[in-house]
Amino acid sequence: MSEARKGPDEADEGQYDSGIESLRSLRSLPEPTSAPASGPSDGGPQPCTHPPGPAKEPQEKEDADGERADSTYGSSSLTETLSLLGGPEAEDPAPRSPLPHAGALSPQQLEALTYISEDGDTLVHLAVIHEAPAVLLCCLALLPQEVLDIQNNLYQTALHLAVHLDQPGAVRALVLKGASRALQDRHGDTALHVACQRQHLACARCLLEGRPEPGRGPSHSLDLQLQNWQGLACLHIATLQKNQPLMELLLQNGADIDVQEGTSGKTALHLAVETQERGLVQFLLQAGAQVDARMLNGCTPLHLAAGRGLMGISSTLCKAGADSLLRNVEDETPQDLTEESLVLLPFDDLKISGKLLLCTD
Repeated sequence: MSEARKGPDEADEGQYDSGIESLRSLRSLPEPTSAPASGPSDGGPQPCTHPPGPAKEPQEKEDADGERADSTYGSSSLTETLSLLGGPEAEDPAPRSPLPHAGALSPQQLEALTYISEDGDTLVHLAVIHEAPAVLLCCLALLPQEVLDIQNNLYQTALHLAVHLDQPGAVRALVLKGASRALQDRHGDTALHVACQRQHLACARCLLEGRPEPGRGPSHSLDLQLQNWQGLACLHIATLQKNQPLMELLLQNGADIDVQEGTSGKTALHLAVETQERGLVQFLLQAGAQVDARMLNGCTPLHLAAGRGLMGISSTLCKAGADSLLRNVEDETPQDLTEESLVLLPFDDLKISGKLLLCTD
């Protein structure tokens, strides 16, 4: 693949797409069959022009944490080259849309399509970043499957970016063409991890339920127990986000409800206790979560609830059968960690002076 050369009028800060040069080379692609409806023509393709005025630096797109979704977002719009690739831009990429024939491309044109910028982005990355579905569909039709899994300098694939930017149509099209759903970015996140972090339910559904077309990749299901570099599986992330619909979707597609995160051995039920959301605790218990699951230090969810003074959640766990006499590695029971130990007593027949002892919630 060839490297782009910076022109004299291009910025040196690295904020703009180094793939702009490759986009210029795309003018050598075959012309669309239909002529423009209006405007003068001198018999050759005309470059897009902009009205006169001071140059305006594109605004960078940032995520909720202030980190760039991609290091090359602030580039010129790819929509300028849509007429060169053929077809109008669509809202949602349809996998069955008519596309150019790969045999019409010369080696030089194919090289332009497989160009990699100085930030590691391919034209597929850029098509997703700039929300240009027509360009994306053209790339999916013309490029080999291996190109779809190229990771940029942040180890993001185009699928990562499509989920990050909440483009379920692009996610669906990439999965159909065999884009890998198992690749991890620099944080160890797969595209599904990103969907859970961003709470993009539609993208998560496309990742979980989508299947590649024959000959385009493995059709087996995702490894939903795969952990990122923080030791979190997707169910852990969805629980921390307090997103019950996303948790339900993961469990319906085979996520292990009792999988332990990699740093301290907490299960989703432990994490639900820590969110102090009683509804999430009840949901996980009803879904079959192990009520006395132990962390690496031996603590059960009841230990965590009692230690935090969460009497309502403690009561819910006790009603579900939690053992208040289990000891952790510090030889502590949940009763040792709470000031109101009567709430955790596992006995319902205690009497004082002949009167039944009532435990309040």
